Amino acid sequence: MRNATIVAPQPEAVEAGAHVLERGGNAIDAALACAFVQGVVDPQMAGIGGFGSMHVHMPKRGVHDILEFYARAPLKATPDMWLGAIKHQSRDGFGYVLEGNISDIGYLAVCTPGSLKGYETALRDYGTFDWADLIAPAIRFARDGFMIRSHMHWYWTKDQSNDGFANTLEKLRYSATGRRVYFHEDGNIRNVGETLVNTDMARTLERIARSGGSDIFYHGEIAEQIAEDFKANGGLIDQQDLARYELSRVKPVWGEYRGHRIATSPPPGSGFPLLELLHIMQQFDVGAMRHGSAEHIRILFEAMKRMTIDKDAHMGDPAYVDVPYEKLLSRDHAVALAASIKAGERANVSRLDRSQRDTTHISVIDREGNAVAMTHTLGSPSGAITDGLGFMYNGTMSRFNPVPGKPGSIAPGKRRPSSAAPTIVFKDDEPSIVIGAPGGSYIAPAVAQCLMNMIDFDMSVLEAVVAPRIVGVSNTIDICNRIRHSVEDELRAEGYQVARSSQTYAFAAVHAIRIEDGVSRGAADPQRDGMAISVA
Repeated sequence: MRNATIVAPQPEAVEAGAHVLERGGNAIDAALACAFVQGVVDPQMAGIGGFGSMHVHMPKRGVHDILEFYARAPLKATPDMWLGAIKHQSRDGFGYVLEGNISDIGYLAVCTPGSLKGYETALRDYGTFDWADLIAPAIRFARDGFMIRSHMHWYWTKDQSNDGFANTLEKLRYSATGRRVYFHEDGNIRNVGETLVNTDMARTLERIARSGGSDIFYHGEIAEQIAEDFKANGGLIDQQDLARYELSRVKPVWGEYRGHRIATSPPPGSGFPLLELLHIMQQFDVGAMRHGSAEHIRILFEAMKRMTIDKDAHMGDPAYVDVPYEKLLSRDHAVALAASIKAGERANVSRLDRSQRDTTHISVIDREGNAVAMTHTLGSPSGAITDGLGFMYNGTMSRFNPVPGKPGSIAPGKRRPSSAAPTIVFKDDEPSIVIGAPGGSYIAPAVAQCLMNMIDFDMSVLEAVVAPRIVGVSNTIDICNRIRHSVEDELRAEGYQVARSSQTYAFAAVHAIRIEDGVSRGAADPQRDGMAISVA
């Protein structure tokens, strides 16, 4: 490799990671420095109250792992705990709306966080830097402040009432810390361009840095603070949940697309839906289509619906349910689904009784060829912040199916299905693309489209990331605002429901690196505020 590259949705975090690369750190070191800063400068997207997974490829060490640090349902949770409170499922299938939003906002919404354990394990097993050194930039941004960016403010003020979930403004106001950090004294939300300071978070990160690892959070004094706060506020998490938290290390699941071998995350991650979509599309001559034409969109949509039906039917934590992803990724299955599309059959996606989501991503490759694709998140923010700790907890309980007996149903200690699909593409046994995205149910469709843009349409990484996208995770074709109106009219004339997004760049936020002739180039989705930095 002639250079190294890092790309992520937050410029401050990318710069922190690039600085690590410039100082001789490897891709894992850079990703972790970036991740800690993301939790400070985008605190409703990620942080130590969240969870995620890291896809690591280190060719000189023979390492190719998925480090899973997903959140786990509280040990006191039960499958039928919310059966009588169900209202409906969101249109994109990402979550379930309950009476009073009890699984979406507040302490009952929280699953046991895994991010800090994941960061520590990744550094110990794959990294080279000092723990406190990697956390230092995040501490500085929390203590000295950072500028509120456009996407952050858009997310804070976005109206999510159409889906039935609590708005982020409600969650920011939920705690005393939130009201102090995110609002002015007159009650107005802080604005774009203002400086945001979170001294409580700075002090918490300093304690973690001094402790040398994650034990303080899972077994020590921070664990005690968390447990006391949850007990006082009716939450389910206690010290046993934290002390018994375990992450996992698994091998990637593999697929193939036009001669490219693709490694991505196994269940409960969403690598297999991503691969299933590509396997279906491989049965069509995508490169011969006009990008963004009615034909292109119609076939994509029908393939996405079939992927979604399989995901809804089977996705869950493999420690609790059988996920037959090998069958779903078989050539026979892809050929059969493609044949039904060619025959003009229209799939139907059903939802329980009748968007953009809260995640972030990092893609990195270093000069030694070590590659990291890491997606981490709060799932959605819960609004809950323990006094004195500064960070917000995840709101992941709303992502479990409240109906017992389903693959994604609630169970104590269970990991809920994740939409994350951190992915590495190989050509001739060498990494050629490092890719991933935030965006909930839209991640797999968005990443797959970007891969097809590069492989089928021969786009550069930047062209592939910024090209207009669609998603089809319901019975409506969602299109971004750069799909031609004439194409929309043609699809409507064929009887399809079409929803045009007001966003110029919509549906997940892909952050990718492409490697050609030993040179890596990155692209940050302009939907977010990020950037790519290459280091010689």
